[in-house]
Amino acid sequence: MTRSANQFVETLLATSPAASCTSASGEKRRSKLRLYSGFTLLELMIVISIMMILMAVAVPLYQQHVIQAREAVLRQNLFQLDSLIEQYRLDKGQSPQSLDDLVTAGYLPKLPVDPMTLKADWTTDPEDPNNAVDPQQTGIARAHSSSAGTALNGEAYSTW
Repeated sequence: MTRSANQFVETLLATSPAASCTSASGEKRRSKLRLYSGFTLLELMIVISIMMILMAVAVPLYQQHVIQAREAVLRQNLFQLDSLIEQYRLDKGQSPQSLDDLVTAGYLPKLPVDPMTLKADWTTDPEDPNNAVDPQQTGIARAHSSSAGTALNGEAYSTW
């Protein structure tokens, strides 16, 4: 047979009544498959259980990382404040009387926020008169967090 004859035979077979019967039964099979193509209750419960187990592990780890990030910011802020207090002391020949003196003198644009209290409320230690540049006029020596909380290592934030 030639190529056109083969195409003619294929067209006849495709349009024959037997071909329409097989396509109808194929549609029935497909519609039955559509009815049962969803998830069973057991499958859904297994997936939800796995998701809950993963969340039970992930949420505490996330919260711990948030606390670690806040502690890192607190350490950086305290280091910056202490170094600026020392720089003020060396530049002016006296210690600042408060942290606001660092802002008014231009060492800081504004006081940093304590990440534990979410406010710019720092506790300061008074300067020791024996170590002061001017023993008659003592200022502040260090800054601390005013938070009453404790760090992940067990230390109080106010002792940093």
